[in-house]
This record gives sequence, C-alpha cells and structure tokens, in this order.
Amino acid sequence: MTDKTGDLGVILLVHTALDRASQVARHWAESGCPVVIHVDKDIAPKKYAGFVKSLSDLDDIRFSRRQRCEWGRWSIVGATQSAAELILQSFPDVRHVYLASGSCLPLRPIQELRSYLAQRPRTDFIESATTEDVPWTVGGLDIERFTLRFPFSWKRQRRLFDGYVRLQRKLRMGRRIPEGIVPHMGSQWWCLTRQTLSAILEDPKRKVYDRYFKRVWIPDESYFQTIVRLYSRDIESRSLTLSKFDYQGRPHIFYDDHLQLLRQSQCFVARKIWRHADLLYEEFLGNRDNPESRVEPDPSKIDRIFAKALECRTRGRTGLYMHSRFPKEGWENGLTSAPYSVFEGFSELFEGFENWLGRTTGARVHGHLFAPEKAEFAGGESVYTGGLCDSAAIRNNNPKALLANLIWNTRGERQAFQYGPDDTPDIRWFMAKDPNAQISVITGAWAVPLFHSNLNFSAIRTIAAERQKSESAFLDVLRSPYAKANVRVWTLAEFIEAPMVHLQTLIDEISPRAMRRLTEAPRMSDLAGFGQFLQNLKNHGMHPYLMGEFPKDDTNVQSGRPSVKPFVVK
Repeated sequence: MTDKTGDLGVILLVHTALDRASQVARHWAESGCPVVIHVDKDIAPKKYAGFVKSLSDLDDIRFSRRQRCEWGRWSIVGATQSAAELILQSFPDVRHVYLASGSCLPLRPIQELRSYLAQRPRTDFIESATTEDVPWTVGGLDIERFTLRFPFSWKRQRRLFDGYVRLQRKLRMGRRIPEGIVPHMGSQWWCLTRQTLSAILEDPKRKVYDRYFKRVWIPDESYFQTIVRLYSRDIESRSLTLSKFDYQGRPHIFYDDHLQLLRQSQCFVARKIWRHADLLYEEFLGNRDNPESRVEPDPSKIDRIFAKALECRTRGRTGLYMHSRFPKEGWENGLTSAPYSVFEGFSELFEGFENWLGRTTGARVHGHLFAPEKAEFAGGESVYTGGLCDSAAIRNNNPKALLANLIWNTRGERQAFQYGPDDTPDIRWFMAKDPNAQISVITGAWAVPLFHSNLNFSAIRTIAAERQKSESAFLDVLRSPYAKANVRVWTLAEFIEAPMVHLQTLIDEISPRAMRRLTEAPRMSDLAGFGQFLQNLKNHGMHPYLMGEFPKDDTNVQSGRPSVKPFVVK
C-alpha cells in the first residue's frame, strides 16, 4: 500500500526563492507525490514563466490560479482553496493532502511520510484549539479576531488597522459568529484526508463561512482549523511540519548550523529554511535512499533548546543589556549584574572614609561617580575598566548605562561609591529600583563640609537649602513602594550616637562571610560647635531638619573620635 504512487498530494504556497521552491517541488514529485503549486501574483510574469519551465518535465505538477497574497489576509486562504480544489480534481488517487510552503524542507525520506500516513488513513493532522486554550496569540487579539472586523491591512495600513480596532471596542461593535461553528486556531500547515478536505470545500455553507472569514484577522490560522471540526472523524491536533516562533510571533529561520538540531527533531518537514542554506538542502534532499525509519516525529526533543534560546533572547543574563531588550524599559533581566554599595554622607562625616572602606572590606571604592565635574573613579583613573570615561558630559548622556556597565565590567569584585545631593539626580530611581543596590544614607551629613568651610554665611545658607531640598527628594525616592534596594537611613544625630555599631552593620552586609569585628575606624570630622551652626541656619530662616536633633550646647558631641558602644558577650 505504501508503494502506491499518488497516495499523498502536496500543495506548495510559493512567495519567493523560486530556485529553492523548484528544488523542493521536484523532490516531492520524484518521490511519488503529485504537487500543486500556487505562486504569489507579486512574482513577475517573466520569473514565473521561468519557474514553470524549470518543472515542465514533471507530469505530476500543476499550477493553480494565482492570487496576490498578503500576510494576515484572506488571500492566503483563497490561494489554498483553489490549489486544494485542483489537486483533488486532478489526482483522484490522493488520500492525504499536505500543505507546505516553498521554504519548507522535507527532513526525512518522503516514503517514510507516506508510510506513516498509510497507517493512519482517516487521521487529519491539523493544529486546532479554541482561543481559550492557545498561549501563542500575539498582538492582544484572541477571540476579537473573530468578533471584530479587519478591513485594513495590518502591514500596510497600521494606523487605520489599530484605529478601527479601538473604535469598534469603544462603540462595542461586533459581529456574529456563524451558527454551528466554534472558532479554533492553529498552525497554517496541515495534512488533511481527502474526505475531510473535500467536505470543507463542498460545504453548502461555504459562501457564508468564506464571507465571514474574509474579515477575520489572520484567517489562514483559523479557517481550516475551525471548519475541520465539522467533518473530521479523527483529528490529531498537531502539525507534521516543524515550525518554531519567537516571542513576537515571527517564525524562526533555520540555517546550516541547525543541521543536527533538525535531525534530532525526527520531523517530516521543517520551515522556515534560509534560501542560502546549501548544506541543509544538499543533506535533506539527498536522503531518499536511506533505510526507512518508523520513529515517531518528536519536536519536543528540541523544544528545550528553543525555550532556552527564547529565554536568552528575551531575558538574557542578569544585568547585561543587548539589542533585544535595550532601550525598552522593563525588559531587562535585572538592572545590574551584581550587588554594589552606595554611601551618602559618609565621606563628608569621616576623613579618609574611602580608603578605610577599601582596606576593611576589600571592595573597590570610588568617589562620587555622579559628581558634577566628573566621575571620580577609584585611584583617580580617567578611563576605567571596560573603557568607561570620567567625562561628566558623556556620563550624563546615559548615567544608567555607566552604572550598569561598571557593575558588569567588574563582575567578581564588589563596587562601592559615594553619592550626594550635588550629584546628578537622573540615577536615583535606577538605584532605588535595583535589588542589587545597598544604599546607606546619613541625612544632613552634607552640612559638615559647609560647617568647616570658609564661605560667607549667606552663601552657606543658600547651598544648605539647595542640598536639603535635593536630599529630601532622594529620600522620597528611597521610601517609594517601587524601591527594591536595600536601604538604610540614619539622621546625622542618630548615627554619631553609636557610629561603630552602624559601621559594623554595613561591613557585615558587604562581607557577610568575613564575620569580623571592626578593630579600626575612620576618623570622624570635628563636630564641636556644629549645634550652634545649625541654630544659626535656623536663625537666618533655613530650617535644617534632616540632621536630627542636635543640642545647641554640643560639648558632648564626638570630636574627631567615634565612640564605641559596648558589646555584651554571653
């Protein structure tokens, strides 16, 4: 039975790459399968004539009436219908009809496919699932594909398409699904029995169904998939053609380096093959004499690989930006690639804080990376790892990229840097929303350098007001419900009550495995008279509320040496 010529007929929908389509059509025909080819009317008449001539030596190849096909439109279904009518009329011995495209490539000897179908003479292979059961609809349209009208081309008239969809939704417009059918969706590529296909084409209500589906979006994925449910006795809801799609609904293209992957699938046919994949065409179109295999097609063998590729394409590695996600905000897989520390107010309160922190934790400690003048990289470097420049103009063009690149380029080494009210505010939300950020703030510490400065008091008051306003805005960001960073905030007065305790907490967070007690502390700036300084600001109309409660008589405030709060050892 499997040797009978003509038991399997093939419809080829050809839109481009006529040379490859000719190879594939010849392969099908010489393997005993009658072929009907529909060639898109957009193909120039001269090229079409050459294509027909290249296959004129084969008796079992026919060409159906040409139509101009457009993705997502009825024309593809119309072309399939006319080709199906021709193949049923011209080849009465055909038992199954296989729909493929000119870019589809048989992966196994055709005889294996014919034997496989001969063992299932009444089975229709077509992916057919209700809209509630399919996860692959892209574009926000599932059941609306069938209840709204789509007179405009999605590709050529996008604004009209989207606008008319919005209008129909707003006015609650819709249309009735013909009685007796339940919309189903699935892959365009099917293999139907002669009995089922002829029943669809000869349905008394075909004109009603055709008129309805002409205004359905992407009807080639729903027309046959829906009508087949009325007539098929045995449906296997799967396609015998291996076709993979990316997260945007676009088909994956197979290249020469996918050879082993395609072999592993054990599928009969695959699409979409790159027209210049010479190795694939040579390998698979030359395997007619291989021993027959009865292995069941199993695309699940490579599904894991595609799933991993999809995850890499859409999520990527943590903190690594690439063209698939950048610059679309919210598509990144983590803002940065590793934990880092941000300190505000510490270098103002402690002398030599950066050097001390580097010695104590082993981290790479930078100055103010977002200072107005330049990025203060560790060691005073003007160009840092990965070619990062200290130019403020370049940095301010995209401060998020500088921080993300710094953390990515120095993976394996903890980074820490200073931040303050004068630094660029454009990086605040980025740090606050980053779970990798450890942000420690001593509010009001910016006043310590002003206290020790030799500026006129009027200038000090103006600067203090600006810095307090800026820091207050930063605190609002850190307290936002959208903030995911590990944030610790102390007022200046609160911190100096027990600085060693707070420093120990920070060191333990940066180096949790070290489990060591601080034996060395940075020298604290002299704060004698600082309470009176704050009172003077109040007297001049500027209320310094971020520092906490400092008494006017601050003789008990630490003067250059942090106190050590006693630890209780049990």
